[in-house]
Amino acid sequence: MSVIEACAICPRKCSAYRDENGGKGFCHAGTLPKIARIAPHFWEEPCISGENGSGTIFFSSCVLGCVFCQNSKISREPIGKIFTKKDFIKACEELIEQGVNNINLVSPTPYAEFLLDVFKEYRPSVPIVFNTGGYESAETIHKFEGIVDIYMPDFKYASNTLAKKYSNAPNYLENALASLKEMIRQSGEAKFDDKGIMQSGVIVRHLILPNNIENSFDVLDILDQFSDKILLSLMSQYIPLGNAEKYPEISRRLTEKEYQKVLDYLDTTELDGFLQELSSASEEYVPDFNLI
Repeated sequence: MSVIEACAICPRKCSAYRDENGGKGFCHAGTLPKIARIAPHFWEEPCISGENGSGTIFFSSCVLGCVFCQNSKISREPIGKIFTKKDFIKACEELIEQGVNNINLVSPTPYAEFLLDVFKEYRPSVPIVFNTGGYESAETIHKFEGIVDIYMPDFKYASNTLAKKYSNAPNYLENALASLKEMIRQSGEAKFDDKGIMQSGVIVRHLILPNNIENSFDVLDILDQFSDKILLSLMSQYIPLGNAEKYPEISRRLTEKEYQKVLDYLDTTELDGFLQELSSASEEYVPDFNLI
């Protein structure tokens, strides 16, 4: 697809014109993807990375505008190497040759139409992971039925006020919830191979923000209704990157006391999954974008 006349891929539905080289919408993305990193990644959840790593493809541009984004170098600017369909398929095959467990599409939403076109023609021999910030249109997610094996969305906020303040994402909650329901409908119950590597299902990530543990409580309450259908990944890796210093209440790392309060609240739910250690809050885990 060389041109999108009026983009409606994400919940913003900004009707932007996009050609192969760029676009005038919130994400500034063109129709051909710009990719900032392609490499095996060993820091995802154990059932995603395993011993062989997850075959991550980091796309530039993002439909969110998180003030604390650790990947702000690429999320706010469409920078990186442009990939054609042929280039992209070759990159996937090279990752698979390295023995990765899956093809992990990181922030793929701006390039949804390109990816749909690719995967209708090409089917990798490993699962496809849709790794997203959670601010999705359920209609767009619906198009990936039968293509995506594993959905891995964030569920950042239980409050549209917070979503607007920290991620410039109007109507976040209703869109995140609707798209999550569609992901669950498609993927069904989690399935694993004999090595414990996920083959299909939904992992929902939630990043705890300092001075916002009540938001985390509310998110856990929302997700608890899906406790038999999802795995939760509760993340403590927050570090005040991007423009977080402009927001005093989140311009520090999470405290042990805050994290423990959220863990205690988690115990009141039926949710199961993965927990991060506070030591994961380190810039050493920010990936090296080697294609920009």
